[in-house]
Amino acid sequence: MGQTLLPILVALPFAAAVVCLLLPTSQSVLQFVRLGVLGLVFPFALAICKVLSHGPLEAAGQWLRMDALSAYHLAVMMLVFVGGSCFSPVYFRKDIEEDHFSISRARRFGSLWFGALGAMTLVLSSNNLGILWVGVEASTLLTAFLICIHRTPASLEAMWKYLIICSVGVAFAFMGTLLAGASASGRLPATEALLWTHMMEIAPRLDPMLIKAGFIFLLVGYGTKAGLAPMHSWLPDAHSQAPAPVSALFSGFLLNSAFYCVLRYIPIVETALGHSGWSLRLLVFFGLLSILVSSAFMVMQKDLKRLLAYSTVEHIGIMAVGVGLGSAGAAASLFHLLNHSLGKTLAFLSAGRVGQLAGTNEIARLGGLLRGSFVWGVGLFWALLILSGVAPFAVFFSELQTLKAAADQGSWWTMGLFLFGVGVVFLAILRHAIHLAWAPSNRDVSANSSSWLEKIVVLCPLALLFMLGIWMPESLQRVIREAAAIIVMGGRQ
Repeated sequence: MGQTLLPILVALPFAAAVVCLLLPTSQSVLQFVRLGVLGLVFPFALAICKVLSHGPLEAAGQWLRMDALSAYHLAVMMLVFVGGSCFSPVYFRKDIEEDHFSISRARRFGSLWFGALGAMTLVLSSNNLGILWVGVEASTLLTAFLICIHRTPASLEAMWKYLIICSVGVAFAFMGTLLAGASASGRLPATEALLWTHMMEIAPRLDPMLIKAGFIFLLVGYGTKAGLAPMHSWLPDAHSQAPAPVSALFSGFLLNSAFYCVLRYIPIVETALGHSGWSLRLLVFFGLLSILVSSAFMVMQKDLKRLLAYSTVEHIGIMAVGVGLGSAGAAASLFHLLNHSLGKTLAFLSAGRVGQLAGTNEIARLGGLLRGSFVWGVGLFWALLILSGVAPFAVFFSELQTLKAAADQGSWWTMGLFLFGVGVVFLAILRHAIHLAWAPSNRDVSANSSSWLEKIVVLCPLALLFMLGIWMPESLQRVIREAAAIIVMGGRQ
């Protein structure tokens, strides 16, 4: 069944993108976005369940493959897409009522939205590292035009900045892919030189210098798309100018898909270098740098969505540090990936709705959210606290697990810098959260009423993050362990 299921998973979102171009009204496009993504949940869930119960699926001559690591990322991706898709009709409702969201714009949004889903599905289901790169490049081109759905000078500037910087990064990743393929020269047939499973088999015989050079290019290239400092400069502009569902997609999963590409190379590089920890030390360095750089910007931040964007840089850094600490840290990193995706999706959707109601994203001009728009005020306030690492929510425990992994290894400098960075972030976010919740404001942020759908969009991620903070199902623990084993040892126990 895997022979047909994986190609179907890749094809379905692109088919939905074509359907969006044929729908007659803006409202019908947005309803199709919501229902279409919900309809895709079943085949995606079927593939994930088959992988977790029966092992990896392969198709298309092993060019497509899904294992525990890709299935876990696929599940997180669908959570983000379902949240963003359900929220889109709410977010664009006022634009439709005021004739600011034309049918051509709605069609463009729907087709690019599903196209991005298809591109990221291709990334997660590719066993061929060249096709993996193609999927990342396609996701860059498709998501760039989502930034400027509302065409303003600022959004166009952000779109071009994203497109240029990430295209340069993806070009670096292309060079890294070529060098990784060259490291296997003469050891694999040309048609198999970039198959991940085959490269893992001959990893001890890869050329060490070429694979090292390739990984540096790959880390810089995919790290640019993932938002690792100092390659993160496009991220605050893109996140702050994009519509809220798009910002949630960017922060909640697009960056994860780029970081996933780095994770795929870790076991190859480490096996080729005799498990020296060389690539892991690079991840710890860039991870700590991302945490410290983002903490400095968050202290002085005045724009709500830019604050959330720098928070994303911080959390990508936490994930990188976790992976760099090895097996226990990789499991903590994957748990953190899920927690951050849920928390940041809620935060951007709430911030987008609050920004609509108030007509501004300036933190100083916002306040009294718990009195004005209670549902979205609660969503934003608790999302900020969750992202800052407040107990007993899940982000706190994934950060604690990362610290424990560092302590177990005696990495005291890593622990110290990590604690300093997340401590500064905690204080910065807490100050902004208190202001947003209770400070007096001359802006009207009241909403006439909140629909049941809006309440679900807020309550579901809050409930999940609270539940995962106090109890993690054994099935989720098992999936995370299997996925972490792939990162550290290529799946060999």
